[in-house]
Amino acid sequence: MNPVRNPFAPGAGTPPPELSGRRDLIETARIGLERLKIRRSVKGIIIVGLRGVGKTVLLNEFRLMAEARDYLSIAIEAHEDKRLPQLLIPPLRRLLLDLDRLGALSEHTKRALRVFKSFMGGMKFKLGEAELALDVDPETGAADHGDLETDLPDLFEAIGKAARDRQRFVVITIDELQYLKEAEMSALIMSVHRLAQAQLPIILFGAGLPQVVALMGRSKSYAERLFEFRRVGALSPADAAEAIAKPIEAEGEAIAPEALSLINDWAQGYPFFLQEWGYQTWNAAPASPIRAADVERATAVAMTRLDESFFRVRFERLTPREKDYVRAMADLPSPHGPYRSGDVAAALGVAVQSVAPIRNNLIAKGMIFAPAHGDTDFTVPLFEEYLRRVRPD
Repeated sequence: MNPVRNPFAPGAGTPPPELSGRRDLIETARIGLERLKIRRSVKGIIIVGLRGVGKTVLLNEFRLMAEARDYLSIAIEAHEDKRLPQLLIPPLRRLLLDLDRLGALSEHTKRALRVFKSFMGGMKFKLGEAELALDVDPETGAADHGDLETDLPDLFEAIGKAARDRQRFVVITIDELQYLKEAEMSALIMSVHRLAQAQLPIILFGAGLPQVVALMGRSKSYAERLFEFRRVGALSPADAAEAIAKPIEAEGEAIAPEALSLINDWAQGYPFFLQEWGYQTWNAAPASPIRAADVERATAVAMTRLDESFFRVRFERLTPREKDYVRAMADLPSPHGPYRSGDVAAALGVAVQSVAPIRNNLIAKGMIFAPAHGDTDFTVPLFEEYLRRVRPD
């Protein structure tokens, strides 16, 4: 098969050729965007799931739908080593300057710029040109307290009023929400609450690992009333088959049913893995229709690529003690999680309390999560199988 025409797209956040199994969620986002435009109440969407299930792809799809409806957009990705204000300040500044250029003098827009200047001063951030380019005085008493939970809602409200004055709508997407600190998450939820109360034209879509639900609940109990939490996981066998077969058929080629079944046996319905196996299988097949033997040849390449990139990159971020902890998880008798934290500690020959800080660090790094009290599982699908393949002995 011609590799130039290969339709599959394995990559971080790379849109697949077919978004199978996600149409209902995309439709929910579309309805929300349309409702905001006619000033109806709407909830933002928080996508929750493991690595490789397509959360980033969906966020990007939501943003593109919004831009097609003439929304202004902000897209950020949370980071374990950066604070939320650092991430928000550059795109919010661009947004405000765009609003300022849209028409005649607007007091709401000018005030939003002044509040933004106050926010930067209150947060003690110096961003060089980004700050110097704002030729406005700060708004005294607004967003200048140095407390994020007080200042961020003030800033969001000012921006929302400026957008409303310009008759514009704004979509904010935040990926990797699990990296926000609890106070940052609280400030973000309070800001969205303020927007909802004032019916301002800004909607937020977010995505993160499973621990995001608990983090948001701890931060503010009313978060569940502001957002629609949607869990996404592995595709059903029918949707997984469609994700592989449709792109192949769109290229005028075919794939045998037994080859489709074998791909899903390996990929287990996870969208990222389906794209990897689809990509390698296309390249391994000498001609159409693609056969099960082609999948078998492609599997060795797919596994090597996953081991050397998707899995290994995450494993190498861990400290030696953290590596010991996840290896102990993988060595437990159960082939798949969740694993009892006490069993992991017993396998390491230590008390649960002594490894609790390691477990907490792994959760903070997004490597594991707690599906229930006392349980631990990997955020990366099939990671335990990788650890068994590459164990030192």
